Amino acid sequence: MLKNVRRTHRCGELRAEHIGQQVVLQGWAQSVRDFGGVAFVVLRDRYGLAQVTVDERCAPSVKDELGLVRSEYVVEVTGEVVARANPNPNLPTGAIEILASGIKVLNKTEPLPFTAETALQAQEETRLKWRFLDLRRPTLQRHLVIRHKASQAVRRYLDGEDFIEVETPILNKSTPEGARDYLVPSRVHPGQWYALPQSPQIFKQILMVAGMDRYFQIVKCFRDEDLRADRQPEFTQIDIEISFPTEDTVMEVAEGVLRAMFTEIRGLTIDEIPRITYAEAIDRYGIDSPDTRFGMHLKTLTDLVVGSASTVISGGLANGGVCRGMNVKGHAEAASNKVLNGYTEFVKRYGMGGLLWGKVGAEGLTGSLAKLLSADEAAAVVSALGGEAGDLLLVGVGAPSAVNPGLGRLRAQLGRDLSLHQHDFSFCWVKDFPAFDWDKDSQRWVAMHHPFTSPKPEDIALLGTDRAGEIRASAYDLVCNGYEIAGGSIRIHDSAVQSKVFSALGIEAEEAEERFGFLLSALRCGAPPHGGIAFGFDRSVMLLAGTENIRDVIAFPKTTKAQDMMAGSPSPVDPAQLAELHVKNLG
Repeated sequence: MLKNVRRTHRCGELRAEHIGQQVVLQGWAQSVRDFGGVAFVVLRDRYGLAQVTVDERCAPSVKDELGLVRSEYVVEVTGEVVARANPNPNLPTGAIEILASGIKVLNKTEPLPFTAETALQAQEETRLKWRFLDLRRPTLQRHLVIRHKASQAVRRYLDGEDFIEVETPILNKSTPEGARDYLVPSRVHPGQWYALPQSPQIFKQILMVAGMDRYFQIVKCFRDEDLRADRQPEFTQIDIEISFPTEDTVMEVAEGVLRAMFTEIRGLTIDEIPRITYAEAIDRYGIDSPDTRFGMHLKTLTDLVVGSASTVISGGLANGGVCRGMNVKGHAEAASNKVLNGYTEFVKRYGMGGLLWGKVGAEGLTGSLAKLLSADEAAAVVSALGGEAGDLLLVGVGAPSAVNPGLGRLRAQLGRDLSLHQHDFSFCWVKDFPAFDWDKDSQRWVAMHHPFTSPKPEDIALLGTDRAGEIRASAYDLVCNGYEIAGGSIRIHDSAVQSKVFSALGIEAEEAEERFGFLLSALRCGAPPHGGIAFGFDRSVMLLAGTENIRDVIAFPKTTKAQDMMAGSPSPVDPAQLAELHVKNLG
């Protein structure tokens, strides 16, 4: 405890062993209840609650002082810890109360839009506007404590493994690849711009060239992208890079970081984490960030229906289409037409034309599947999906790029809606990703992770050929409960290979030199083999805290429109400031 502070104890730490002690508490009056002969104030701080009592044992002046106290006033209470007449077993301080000998109002408050107790009755936009009030909620305060303890655990672990924390620049060069950059105009160099970093990727690679060997940083990153509940325009990641590693080396370090956080916060022992390939993830789960807390794997049914007379099915199978399905055990009766229509609309978000369904009963299959399939085809599909009476079968037909994510995301949603999860946490590694993905809009290959990811050594020879789609990346993602919480790769350390990858991505030599010349120069100066990984720290804390909204674990988050409702940003600026930056508003 700090010395030279007026308060002797914190509200949440008083227990029966403190009975008889004189104490000074300071905090917020969460509630004030006056019953005439006796009155109670519940005093709150970050550490908990303490009940303050004013009754006939107190001096008349104390009752007068109590009369000045209102909800959410900041108050100092002096008094004696006494046994509570009616203990509250649900409260850590429920065995005691403070018999007040003095009450002092340290600050008043104007009428509030909500209090710590009523915050959840307010709209989220209102709570974000009044974030300093929302943060008085014990739940949010616990989340920030979890965040702090998790970061401390990470630092202790990495320091113990001889990593050093190095800060990299925030004002950076724009090297757009993937999400849009946040740009900052230069006053000193008119017409030129900095970019806020989407990650410290290039700088941490250069640190390996410099011989730093083991680097980490808990760092702010910025991406101007469309947002959702688990994303923010500015976010924090645990950034790690290692010289002379294998994939296993990086995975071992990442698992150490994971165990440090989950042991510190959850007391969880994490056993060996299974590894699956990207191809296996898509085959079983439809997506590359699978929720492995439950089964309900997808099955490929294409061969069973390839000769179907149904134009719906034959049309879906044309041009490389597939038929895939899953079995929602025991859910047939609960799946009303309204529920099934909801599932259909859900998968349409991912490009599927619709959803076929069938209910398995004592007399066979009913539903749209039964109407479209022959008796033999229906029997084969039921058998392949392990269908039994009471089961609901969900099937998609069409392009793999639509069917896989459509059914995969529906599977994950059903896991949440139907509480299919068999564990609190389930982890897996997904590895051997394709190095490149074909972008139909731009008609070119794009990096599936980033352009500095090394191809598998045995696939490097395919660079510069027409088999770019077969090249696998030395990349790996760590997934927890259907969320990608970390992603990394072995990097390219040979400038010639890096140039070939740029060429495969349609980045010609001159453009590569302009955008990434400082990295290419470093790679030509004795770059060691190196690799690394980055954890999404906000998302990791979200899982540790048991919430599904990333804004719950960030002190001052943005909305899904990238606005800070409390500070009022983004906001207009004075035209004189723009002129000084040589920027003109054309809006």
